[in-house]
Amino acid sequence: MKKFLSVAATFVLGSALLLAGCGSDQGNATSGSDKRVTLTVGAAPVPHAEILEQVKDKLDKEGVDLKIVEFSDYVKPNLALHDKELDANFYQHIPFMKKFEEEHNMKFVSAGAVHIEPMGIYSNKIKDKNLQQSVPNGAKVAIPNDPTNTDRALQLLQQAGLITLKDPNNIYSTKLDIVGNPKNLDIIELDAAQTPRSLSDVDLAVINANYALGAQLNPLADALFLDSKDSPYANLIAVRPGDENRPEIQKLVKSIQSPEIKKFIEEKYKGAVLPAF
Repeated sequence: MKKFLSVAATFVLGSALLLAGCGSDQGNATSGSDKRVTLTVGAAPVPHAEILEQVKDKLDKEGVDLKIVEFSDYVKPNLALHDKELDANFYQHIPFMKKFEEEHNMKFVSAGAVHIEPMGIYSNKIKDKNLQQSVPNGAKVAIPNDPTNTDRALQLLQQAGLITLKDPNNIYSTKLDIVGNPKNLDIIELDAAQTPRSLSDVDLAVINANYALGAQLNPLADALFLDSKDSPYANLIAVRPGDENRPEIQKLVKSIQSPEIKKFIEEKYKGAVLPAF
């Protein structure tokens, strides 16, 4: 009799846990549910987290609690997304995401593009924007060390007339692809977040706009040379495959691709960050 009661109790407890688990999943995935949903999004501090802050109230009214987790590097946000510590992240563009997928055997998809951040060449030592004349021989140049931003920085140095690349169409160029370097530039690869801090130690630094803004640099006013406005490097909302169809993700994308956010980006960043929708 005791054995029977023990088995019965185990069955009832197991059934209750199973039903509780199913109820939790349904509450997170169903837009029609009255239950609120927490959406955890990893982001670079500037401008990504600032842009996300602008949609918090709107999402709150739609039953979505937006939790923003800030990251200061380009690796951890994707690792956290893959490990399901995040529901989405907002800090990267397609070329970076594809390269990361190849190197880490992971898969992500874009839920929607948000903005473009022009990359720029900055200096504390050089003021003349005619870089072909003002950059000294043997100048030290800091660039980001992640593959896609390394290529993007090298492409920008080529556009400025400082180097020549073997294949300008190769989106993964490295220093080994430099076939012309008339100024004998000493190109130093650093973590992207470190490039603004290197300005006191180098002649030039190629800096992503988000890190430039975080260092109180105005790309339009302070950059000696700036990415073109038609740059293909649009920053996006990245999610795990299939999650782009989750109602709360769709609400996030709809809110962030709104006329209100477009106006915020244009007025807040004054051309240093451009809407991509």
